[in-house]
Amino acid sequence: MGKRKCVFAILLMASLVVMAGCTEITANDPIANKTGPTHHQEQTTEKSLKKEDPKQIVVKVIDPRTKSIVRTIQPSEMGFHTDKEKYRKELERWAKELARGTETTPGIDQRMVLDRIDENGQIMKGKPQVILKESELVEKVMEASVNGGEVELPIYVTESGYKPEDIPNLDDVVLSSFSTYFNSGVVGRSKNIELSAQAINNVIVGVNDIFSFNTMVGPGTAENGYQPAKEIINKKLVDGIGGGICQTSSTLFNSIDQLGVKYIEWHNHSLSIGYVPAGRDATVAYGVKDFRFQNTTGVPLLIKTIYGKGKLTVEIRTSAEYQALYAQGH
Repeated sequence: MGKRKCVFAILLMASLVVMAGCTEITANDPIANKTGPTHHQEQTTEKSLKKEDPKQIVVKVIDPRTKSIVRTIQPSEMGFHTDKEKYRKELERWAKELARGTETTPGIDQRMVLDRIDENGQIMKGKPQVILKESELVEKVMEASVNGGEVELPIYVTESGYKPEDIPNLDDVVLSSFSTYFNSGVVGRSKNIELSAQAINNVIVGVNDIFSFNTMVGPGTAENGYQPAKEIINKKLVDGIGGGICQTSSTLFNSIDQLGVKYIEWHNHSLSIGYVPAGRDATVAYGVKDFRFQNTTGVPLLIKTIYGKGKLTVEIRTSAEYQALYAQGH
């Protein structure tokens, strides 16, 4: 009886092992897995379908300042998969409009409005330069058009290149100076010179800052106090509002030109003028022609204008410390 019990126990254990083996085989049996795909399999399938179906690809362009969606692009509808060059040109056109604006919509790009010092020695803040890099935006969207996703607008903001501690000493020394003369008896023209000179007085031009005459002075309109006076338009001397503003811009040019700055925009009059030598003028017309230069001297500058009876002087100043630094570089 002892041997029978032993054999029975061995057979029972063997039976259990076989049953366990059957259970394991059943669990791995393909037939048993027909209950449906796993979550991972579903995700893989969705991704595969998205890649196979270009219509499912979407690119969202985000403004990093507000986190809002500027535009939702469906590459397939714009011809990305059929004519990439045409698609790129359409993106370039859109990026240009977005950066520079249209007749009805302002663009993202913004010229720097330089800071100035008021009568109390306090800083009157302007605005930083804002630039949307158009080519970078186009490349980012092109890359994202393959699989879709989000693209942030490549916006670069540049503050003025000076330090607050520079302010008390920026008018220490005169680096350059230039004067022009006018008939103070011509009231309208004299007033226009005075107003435009005041608009650029005590303006700080930091290192690598770009100065824009039109941005700092604004429109020479009657609403801004400008008066009728003679001005040159299309090689003719005619009456107009704001005549005389160009004498201020030309006086500034002849002063700043002594420092070897980089010119961004500079135009001459169509007729010779009497207050500066031929070819030494800088004509401006708001919204049409501007006088712009970049401060490449390596030191922050301060523009000072001195308006008197029949005379306008523009001085470019800096601190004594920076004067030595400027001298080393020049």
